[in-house]
Amino acid sequence: MLRLRTLLPIVLVLLSAFATGAEDADRLLIDRIIAVVGEDVVMLSELRDEATKLELRLRQKGVSPMPPAGAIQKQAFDSLVLKKLQLAEAARLGIEADEETMSRAIEAIAENNHMTVAELRDALQAEGMDFDSFRRSMRDEIIIRRLRSREVTNRIQVTKSEVDSYLERSGSTDGRTAVHLLYILIAVPEGASPAQREEMRVKAADVAERLQKGADFRAIAQQVSEGQNALQGGDLGWIDVNSVPPLVQPYVAKMNKGETRGPISAGRGFHIIQLADVRYGASNIIRQTHARHILLRTNEVTSDDDARRRLEQLRERVLSGDDFETLARSNSDDTASAIKGGDLGWSTPGNLVPAFEEQMDGLQINEVSKPFKTQFGWHIVQVLERRDYDATDETRRDQARKAVRDEKDEEAQDAYLRKLRDEAYIELRFDDLAN
Repeated sequence: MLRLRTLLPIVLVLLSAFATGAEDADRLLIDRIIAVVGEDVVMLSELRDEATKLELRLRQKGVSPMPPAGAIQKQAFDSLVLKKLQLAEAARLGIEADEETMSRAIEAIAENNHMTVAELRDALQAEGMDFDSFRRSMRDEIIIRRLRSREVTNRIQVTKSEVDSYLERSGSTDGRTAVHLLYILIAVPEGASPAQREEMRVKAADVAERLQKGADFRAIAQQVSEGQNALQGGDLGWIDVNSVPPLVQPYVAKMNKGETRGPISAGRGFHIIQLADVRYGASNIIRQTHARHILLRTNEVTSDDDARRRLEQLRERVLSGDDFETLARSNSDDTASAIKGGDLGWSTPGNLVPAFEEQMDGLQINEVSKPFKTQFGWHIVQVLERRDYDATDETRRDQARKAVRDEKDEEAQDAYLRKLRDEAYIELRFDDLAN
């Protein structure tokens, strides 16, 4: 058996053979094992399915020109190997996806598509997808997310000084609110010798020179980039100016539309960016609401009807002159706000669950709502005051914190996946495909 990183050039040859003409495709219809990953295997049918899904996603995103079939299949193979390695690690650590979580996830997908679960099942079958296969795929995604959260994301911390430093570097004086970036990564192998690093630097410099002379950035990115968005032409989409990755942020802050910068030597290798477009805007003024509420949770003793009737009685008492604060202290099941008389403080749109915000936003000042239900139980809410608040600075800090955290998370995720790959032994089985 060989380490995976030593096999990738061989894999490319294998995948090129896999991508040959119709006659060869017919010859390969019989399923077979093409790789052994630990105690799991990669089947030829899995590779075909993964490549087909990847190609469909690229077409749905409007990627043009489409990457070569070999590039799509290489990424599909890499994705399959990483998926199996992560699932094996999750199993070793005892990480699972329980039935309740699975059901909630599927219900959320159905709801987001304005369907019931039964309608989602029918829609998947109409597209030729077995519902059980869809459910297994959801299970795997949930397990992998939990693994990465436990082993990587939850261990990341962002300090105030890091946020301050980011904002100091990103200060924009021309009113920019968002930038559209294209990105190329020329990666340096881990543990590379000085000669190998110099080879990658020369390659990156050559790419940058071609771009400066007018070569199409997206086409070049598909050919040479090893970034996650390579097949999309390196397109990172629109990014808030306060969320630009810290690595390239100092360059982006000074770039003009259409300008290309790089190669930038840092981290995983050499980076090249192009500022495709810029958006401008004003301050971030938001409408905030100061409200208080009383919450009654339902359980084996308190039914929905019981909670609703009790809140109707409490509402009548408030309307008759009883003190809302006193009633909240003695009746609300929301212990955090009950000790403050039900006071929720100033809330910004998006801070509270949609069902609660919808009720709150429909009230006048001092008006008390009728009882209504959210995922937490039954409520009545009273609006105390509203204000227009300039949240520009807070928004910038929140976005800067997220940008720093996201970059740390990406680097840590890459390092974690490299560790899994480096410790894995992979056996490729070519004989069946070679004959």
